[in-house]
Amino acid sequence: MTDRTPPTPRICPNCDGFATAAITTGDRDRHGHLRTITAHCPACKGLGTVHRSARVREGARA
Repeated sequence: MTDRTPPTPRICPNCDGFATAAITTGDRDRHGHLRTITAHCPACKGLGTVHRSARVREGARA
């Protein structure tokens, strides 16, 4: 009997799966470390994947 494989997750077309990025502000703190902010993809809310219905709703190909 064969095993059923789960469907592969749908990668977000806006961020190509890289849903979160750390961006440096250019400033340094008192210890000398670069300050960073975290930016999340607004389409997938930082998950990197979207549901099929969300892709159709946005007008992307299914």
